[in-house]
Formats: sequence, C-alpha cells, structure tokens
Amino acid sequence: MKRLLVIHHAPTRSVRDLRDAAVDGANDPAIEGVETRSVPALAWASGDEDETAIVQADGFLFVTPANFGYMSGALKHVFDSTFLKIGGALQEDGAPGEAGRAARRRPYGLIVHGRYDTTGAVRSVEGIVRALGWRPGAAPVEVLGDVHHGHRASARELGATVAALLMQ
Repeated sequence: MKRLLVIHHAPTRSVRDLRDAAVDGANDPAIEGVETRSVPALAWASGDEDETAIVQADGFLFVTPANFGYMSGALKHVFDSTFLKIGGALQEDGAPGEAGRAARRRPYGLIVHGRYDTTGAVRSVEGIVRALGWRPGAAPVEVLGDVHHGHRASARELGATVAALLMQ
C-alpha cells in the first residue's frame, strides 16, 4: 500500500475547504492501493509527529495559507525540523545530498490560499522540495480571495492526481 501524506495548516474556512476537497480527491474510489493520511502541520510543533511520517510517505500534498508572502509558519516548522533528517543535505550544486537519494522523485502537490498574493508562498515551498529532489505531480493550486466551486474542483483534481501517481 502506498502512502499519501497531506500536511496542512488550515486556520481558516477557506483553507479547510481546499484541504477537504484535496483529501476527497485523493480518496476517490477509482484510486486503489493508496492510503491518505491528513496531518496538521502543528503536529510537528507539538511533538506528535516527526520525520518518520515523511520518510514513510510515498507522496505529499501541502496545504497552506500565504502569510506575509510566505508559507505558514507551521508548515515552515515542519520543513525546518525535518529537512536534514529526511535527506535535505545539499551538495554544492544545490542537488539533494546522498541521504536523500532514496526519497528522490517522490511526487507532491501544493495548494496555497491568499488574500492578495501567493507567489512567495509557492516559491518558498517549491525551493525546499526541489532541494529534496521531489517532483511536482501537477501545477500548484493557487487561490486568491473567496473560495468557490471551481477552486474546490481544482484542489480535488490535484489530490486525485497526486494519489493516482502513486498507483503506478
């Protein structure tokens, strides 16, 4: 059984709606052999989770608000507290270090909600996952302002896409 880990910081209804849609997509009945686990990013801050959850996952969905042009502090803490433990040591050329070789090419998806801009939040997450050698399963879902049906559909599609990549 493959594992999809959804790491989210969803302090608002808008972000929760997007997260729920993505998880719903990942759990589509047509997707077989993939277990989806949704964990709040704050679980790493409280000590309820550690790098083990990330190491054991085969793919990822990250859901975050854009806060002051960056990913949420909670999601940043997940990366800060696990980066070296999950193979994030960098070589001089910026490629993942030897410790990260086994985890390379894992697919991920990213959903960012903001009121005014999501650019910095997307860039910050993509920079970290690129250093881990992970690959985007699809383009990020970036939502500005109120969340509507089309945004939820895009989040659902992203969740399904990343989960379906794990079936291969």
